Amino acid sequence: MYQRAAQLYQKTSLTSCQSPELAADSLEELRIALEELHVAEEELLQQNEELTSIRNQLEAESKRYQELFDFAPDGYLVTDVLGIIREANRAAATMLNVPQKFLIGKPLVNFIPYEERSAFRLQLQQLHNTERVQEWELRLFPRHTTEFDATLTVVTIRNNNGDVAGWRWLMRDITARKQVEAKLREIELQNLRLQETTRIRSHFLAIMSHELRSPMNAIIGFSQLLLRNQQDRLNSQQESMVQRVLNSGKHLLRLIDEILDFSKLEANCLALQPEEFNLAELISDTTAEMHSLIEQQNLKLQVKLNLENPLVVNDKYRLRQVLVNLLSNAIKFTNVGSITIEAWEPSTERIAIAVEDTGIGIAQADLKDIFTEFRQANQTLVRQHGGTGLGLSIANRLVQMMHGSITVTSELGQGSTFQVEIPRRVTLS
Repeated sequence: MYQRAAQLYQKTSLTSCQSPELAADSLEELRIALEELHVAEEELLQQNEELTSIRNQLEAESKRYQELFDFAPDGYLVTDVLGIIREANRAAATMLNVPQKFLIGKPLVNFIPYEERSAFRLQLQQLHNTERVQEWELRLFPRHTTEFDATLTVVTIRNNNGDVAGWRWLMRDITARKQVEAKLREIELQNLRLQETTRIRSHFLAIMSHELRSPMNAIIGFSQLLLRNQQDRLNSQQESMVQRVLNSGKHLLRLIDEILDFSKLEANCLALQPEEFNLAELISDTTAEMHSLIEQQNLKLQVKLNLENPLVVNDKYRLRQVLVNLLSNAIKFTNVGSITIEAWEPSTERIAIAVEDTGIGIAQADLKDIFTEFRQANQTLVRQHGGTGLGLSIANRLVQMMHGSITVTSELGQGSTFQVEIPRRVTLS
């Protein structure tokens, strides 16, 4: 504006004052210059407002960053290239047990255990060649407290020339994580030991079962020969003794078979052999074989077969083993009353079999463990009748292999009902 006014003054001074047109032109130029000045003033005011708004935003962002930095749950530090602390938040001060203002200017190496400081300094030198170090695990030694495990994440700070100006450090206390990891390692080690113990036990049971089967088969075979030999008749006392030997031998062989089956199941060595068979015939044959035992107990047997299609594709021998186990338990623990075996079709693709007795029943507290190996509900009766405590566990595992389920409902003193449900056609995966 000053320049324009000086030019107009010089121009009008050099020209005759008798030219009114020139004065008018000069005044017009002055007016235009004033308008331009006003526009420039408005632009400056607008730019000033924008700058003020930007400054306020920057101050708010700076305050927000400082609050995030100060109140972050993890420890944050900023150091120079020598590892001298230049900034520290509250979490870092708490972790290192030093007030925030006194942390500034302290070397970070002061908080490293003495025996690990050489390695820390070496790593600090190597930070010049990297932009970021993730999850650097080491121990920190706070002032007047015990050391703890921590992870450090380090990010390089560079100046405008691209040179390293320092580092940002994120510190995290991982003592709890280390304790959990140690506990997990201990549990894994215990599991490995248990697995090895189970493997050795299963191997031992399998070997012993095979070794015991041979002499037991010989005892049973010779006992049957003595009872069948008509040429050299035994007297009644001798026949009774041989019969007891035979019965005991068969009982021991059943126990050995249970142990052998259990060891195979434990080692995942038992496989199903599916075939098509008539379920009604299987149930009839199985109950017929056990009819003598039922008569000895003076029990009544009822068989209910509600099957439109009795053909099933499954492992006939293993399903018979399940039925024998359930019927044997029913006979064993029923002194008075009856036993009922029923088969029906819940759907076209499912088969259900139930064995119901009027025996002593099972307490509600024992139902949850009824299919657990070596667990038996009534130890007194078990001692009277014998058994390994593996029968129901084996039956449960066999039914699961058939992609089925086995359940029990019972009330103490009112009897029990075991129900097996399997697919009509088992598929082996």
